[in-house]
Amino acid sequence: MMRSRGHDEAMAELYRNDPALALDVINSVLNDGNQAELLTVLRQLTQAFGGVQAVAEQAHLNPTQLYRTLSPKGNPALSSLTAILKAMGLRLAVQPLDAPESVHIV
Repeated sequence: MMRSRGHDEAMAELYRNDPALALDVINSVLNDGNQAELLTVLRQLTQAFGGVQAVAEQAHLNPTQLYRTLSPKGNPALSSLTAILKAMGLRLAVQPLDAPESVHIV
């Protein structure tokens, strides 16, 4: 547990110093669709943005609720996820899997 906490702190520091890296990592994780990895990156970003208390306040969430949501077994509701991202100045976006011309809505 101590090793992953150290890793999380190191990643949070990287994200603080290089916000573009944070965007690349979170988009890569969203692209792969691994929820556990997404929660890990969100925990690290939460640290980068001042910690659970600060992000919970910005997202209008209870700190305990945010901590649970971002835990390895967390399953954030869409409303919580969008609030957490908004607190970090981020938002979800929908993009086509391939080139835009390959999207056919019928």
